[in-house]
Amino acid sequence: MPSHAHEMRVYGDIKLYAGTASPELAQKIAEYLGEELCGRDIDLFPNDNLFVKLHSSVRGQDVYVIQTTSAPVQRNLMELLILLQTLRLDSAARITAVIPYLCYGRSDKKDQPRIPITSRLVTDIIEVAGADRYVILDPHAGQVQGFFSIPGDVLTASHLITDHVNQTIRPGLKDPVVVTVDLGFAKKGRNFAADINAPIAFIEKRRLANDARAEALTIIGNVKERDVILVDDEIDTGGSVVQAVHLVKDSGARHVYVVFVHPVFSANAAERLAALPVTGYITTDTVPIPPEKSALLGERLTVLSVAPLLGEVIRRAHEGRSVGEMFNE
Repeated sequence: MPSHAHEMRVYGDIKLYAGTASPELAQKIAEYLGEELCGRDIDLFPNDNLFVKLHSSVRGQDVYVIQTTSAPVQRNLMELLILLQTLRLDSAARITAVIPYLCYGRSDKKDQPRIPITSRLVTDIIEVAGADRYVILDPHAGQVQGFFSIPGDVLTASHLITDHVNQTIRPGLKDPVVVTVDLGFAKKGRNFAADINAPIAFIEKRRLANDARAEALTIIGNVKERDVILVDDEIDTGGSVVQAVHLVKDSGARHVYVVFVHPVFSANAAERLAALPVTGYITTDTVPIPPEKSALLGERLTVLSVAPLLGEVIRRAHEGRSVGEMFNE
């Protein structure tokens, strides 16, 4: 008779695959796990069609596909979908899509007539392509969890960031106050403020159009003669942060730090951030920052790696252990 442990072993070994979107993060995750990234070919044909081929069989294995879906979004999303389909057709036992940054996160509701909920479409096609599970980090809207009908882990990098803030800049701050860039981030901002033992203030912002333009109207709370930590989930074009920084400075703030998870940095966002009177920017590597954009921010930019977080979640998922225990949940 086989042992009980053998009977419980449903999946084979961990197999890690990565698209071309975030190779450095994928390599760090592999190193954390003591695994190698599995070989695959991803080619772009002259007709702009993608082709994927695995270098070895994954039959009966526990497979994790690491692919962020930042720009170029359509290319990176299609790479993810085709990788998932390829692994499904090769009879992988279980396939988990590990997506540090999930695209179309802002298209999460019908807040005006005749528009789609593209975020729901994206979760559907990830499942149809072959994913059995998913792992995502700090989605723009919490309801994205409900769009998936497969199990998964929705993680946050806030613990990683607050630990860094507490260890590096918090001791030197004068009367620090956490400020959320808009009211939509109020709840997460309150948690961040509690984790670094600081009060909180809010910026009221009213969006003017379907594009990224928005108008910061007023600040709720006191920032005068205080060091400010501006928090948000992502910086896209940088418009909201530019307005927020100017607003808190005009309201008498001393030093300003900007903290966010996803450095999307669309268009000329890095140039706009570089021109701001900000002491430091703290973010993560969920989205790779091109060297030329990183250089604009210089030593003011700190990039924390989410690789240990994602690597540990992959290990626990593979071993059938609780992920919540990592966060004392």
